[in-house]
Amino acid sequence: MSDDLQLLVRGLDPGIIEMTTRVCATLARLRPDLESTVRVGWGSMNYRHPRAGFLCAVFPMKDHVSLVFEHGRQLSSHLLQGDGKQVRFIRFDPGAAVPEDELAILLAEAIALKA
Repeated sequence: MSDDLQLLVRGLDPGIIEMTTRVCATLARLRPDLESTVRVGWGSMNYRHPRAGFLCAVFPMKDHVSLVFEHGRQLSSHLLQGDGKQVRFIRFDPGAAVPEDELAILLAEAIALKA
């Protein structure tokens, strides 16, 4: 785990730390072209694509981890939750499976929307 990620999850429940680490590792494995940056003020690990810009962020919370897509309303996935004008998210409870195939499709769609 990187120092930045350790800073982000410091003091959280071990299950949340593990889930955050798995989601972040999955994103890095699926899209090694994404740049990740911890935003301590936001409480998130943000992911940016070289051409498409900001795509998504991982937010470790007290009892779950949220993967938030900036333009999630325009993406097609049954996993996405929310009813705002733009943002959608996937909620991961500790120990949940990380759906790699679905995330790969969502990331590709998010890049295609903005690139």
